[in-house]
Amino acid sequence: MRRLKNSHAEQERGAAAALVAVIMLVLLGAGALAVDVGQIYAERAQLQNAADAGAIAIAQACHATGCTQSEAEAIAQDFANGNSNDESSNVQQVDMSVANQVTVRTTTRDGKSGAGFLRQMFSSALDAPPATVGAHATAALEFPTRGSGFPLAISNHCYNLSAALATGQVQKISYKPGGTCTDPSGHAIPGGWGWLDRSSPCVATTQTGNNQMGSDPGNNPPTDCQAILTKWKATILAGEEVKVAFPIFDNATNQGQNGQFHIIGYATFKIWGWKFGNNGVYEFRNTSTAPGMTSALACSGGNDRCVIGQFIKFESIDSFTGGASGGTNLGTVIVKLID
Repeated sequence: MRRLKNSHAEQERGAAAALVAVIMLVLLGAGALAVDVGQIYAERAQLQNAADAGAIAIAQACHATGCTQSEAEAIAQDFANGNSNDESSNVQQVDMSVANQVTVRTTTRDGKSGAGFLRQMFSSALDAPPATVGAHATAALEFPTRGSGFPLAISNHCYNLSAALATGQVQKISYKPGGTCTDPSGHAIPGGWGWLDRSSPCVATTQTGNNQMGSDPGNNPPTDCQAILTKWKATILAGEEVKVAFPIFDNATNQGQNGQFHIIGYATFKIWGWKFGNNGVYEFRNTSTAPGMTSALACSGGNDRCVIGQFIKFESIDSFTGGASGGTNLGTVIVKLID
């Protein structure tokens, strides 16, 4: 009887050992797959970051200065490599066939072997094939339709950005009573610029479309703009640039407190100087003796008012406060991911 009991116990121990071996094999396999799936997800995240960054960078660069297909592909490749742990990813395609859009597609590339697939760490022992993953992103240029900023609106007749240049010519935009402005050649033409009703100190909220933005009549600027003008002055004196997105109008109706502007879009002006009033921060580098100025650009004294500088192309990702899509293309765009 004693021997039969021992034999039965030995059989149970043998069965348990076999079961443990099977369970260990399953657990090891599951662990291997979990590690490799995590590796694949990490690779996919890197490729998505690369596609996102590449699409945004190409959209910015091509809007600012223009770019060829090969230049766009080089930009995408730099961002693809920079966003990969092994500094090696493949740019499968850069598609710029849709106006104001760019799509970047990235795929796996092994940084050591150059192979176009991901070598799995463990599950290859289970005869699992190498993995290939990819990602894509589409960035679009959209034209602002609303925004909040310095409460000054400028006529679309008063500047030159019609050739979509990276930088417009330096010019003086003058305010004159009677609703006229002066073009770069010194001719008085319809339009002008005017102060806007404010939503907060030295800030006007505007939007494009059928809405008419109320005017704040008078030759002098709002008295609560001193802080902003002081900051502009300090920035220029420090050797940096002041770029302001002004609302642009194509029509002005009525006068005085009943005056209104029809806003069509936003254009960025790199400011050289200004004369919004007399003395203090209300005038800066507005005379012919100021650095970089000429007699043609200078704003004369008295009650004359002007802003001096140049309209430029400008690309914003998050610094512009306005909405996008639907405004007129005036050189200022919002770059955003749409896919």
